[in-house]
Amino acid sequence: MPQSQQSAPSVWKPSRFNAITEVDDGGLVVFNSYSGAIASFSKEEREQVRGTLSGLTMASDPQGLVQHLIEHGFLVQEHTDELQRATDLHQSMNVTDTMHLVLLSTEACSFRCNYCYETFPRGRMENRVITGLKHYVQQKAATLQHLHISWHGGEPLLAWDVIAELSTSFMEAAEAGDMQYSADIATNGYYLTVEKMQQLLGWNVNRFMITVDGPAEVHDQRRSLAGGGGTYERIMSNLIALQATHLSFDIHIRINFDNSTLQAVEAFIPELARQFAGDERFKVYPRPVGCMGGENDLQLPVCDDRTKDERIWSYNEQVVNEGLQISSFVSEILVPGGAVCYAAKPNSLIVGSDGKLYKCSVAIEEEYNQLGYLDEEGQAHIDLDKMLLWTTSGEEKDENCQACFFRPACQGNHCPLYRMRTGNRPCSYEKRQIKKTLRTIWLQEEAVTAAFMK
Repeated sequence: MPQSQQSAPSVWKPSRFNAITEVDDGGLVVFNSYSGAIASFSKEEREQVRGTLSGLTMASDPQGLVQHLIEHGFLVQEHTDELQRATDLHQSMNVTDTMHLVLLSTEACSFRCNYCYETFPRGRMENRVITGLKHYVQQKAATLQHLHISWHGGEPLLAWDVIAELSTSFMEAAEAGDMQYSADIATNGYYLTVEKMQQLLGWNVNRFMITVDGPAEVHDQRRSLAGGGGTYERIMSNLIALQATHLSFDIHIRINFDNSTLQAVEAFIPELARQFAGDERFKVYPRPVGCMGGENDLQLPVCDDRTKDERIWSYNEQVVNEGLQISSFVSEILVPGGAVCYAAKPNSLIVGSDGKLYKCSVAIEEEYNQLGYLDEEGQAHIDLDKMLLWTTSGEEKDENCQACFFRPACQGNHCPLYRMRTGNRPCSYEKRQIKKTLRTIWLQEEAVTAAFMK
């Protein structure tokens, strides 16, 4: 083709939302928080990738590695307004065809964990609230594309009949309205038998968060029954019984740690591996204990920020090295909007057992978190000014968040409660230690590949 007829080359620039780290084999891992892409490059490709992502690139017909970088959003056209893209992404959170409800089937609990922030003032969800929820979802189903329910408490499985009745109603509404329906549950695991798991799976409850804080002597001291007595043996027996089945589920074993349990957790991970290594249905999620407003806050040996950041990633690396799976929450936080707290999302509400509406489960007793109530006819009465405290406290007002490489993922609202209480910017552990985060994900992928090749 004559030179005059060739298309003018496009000019590409590195995205402002990239993060890059070098990994153990000398290669690179590159992440983009707007596209959500994570890509690894070999040692031989490293310098070309670094060079391409450090300045402008001209190409009329991108090929090879340059095309790969473009396809994954690591390179964008020079005229692209990425700040406007991020603003548009943030505004998309106001969609009205999806809804997330956190339902407190009961606010009572059979455990008395020494770091818990809850006071258990109420019990099982009242019948009028159950009726109101049925009507509410039935009314919404005609316009919703997707409804997601999170079962919380207290201990939600103490109100089994509430979960059964509402799950059945929600699934009927979903089928009638051509609406997708999914659910998860945070449970202490004490009542999670194989039979109950089978029923929960039938109600589209597929993801489970279960806390085990270390070996028996450590866990039982921290997470005892309300009337006294250990809980470790029964929880682990339930998990082992579930492992023996062919059921398809997603269990995240959360390990809460503080300064008093650092060595115990390190010793506990190999213990978990002896039982669950190689079973992708079980994942491990180490997280630090925090002072969340509970009566024991002043006595909690919480870790400082440096220790938290170091231990989360050293534990995750140990999890991988022992043949276990790290929690998928780690990688899910990196996708666009993945690090935004549910409390900051306009389409997310908590419904208490008495019908009160909240945004945050950690601040139930705070007046600014009490948005209104759900009546028996299914009408949600909401104080919109209080709602806005939670949904507009992030990137709308914080210039540092607006300029951050992680902005599309967290949108300045990883934890609106933290910002309200402290006035400080809430950054996720994954963002604060993005290089360690990417390395951990890379280690997991390498371990999976190695296991597959055997």
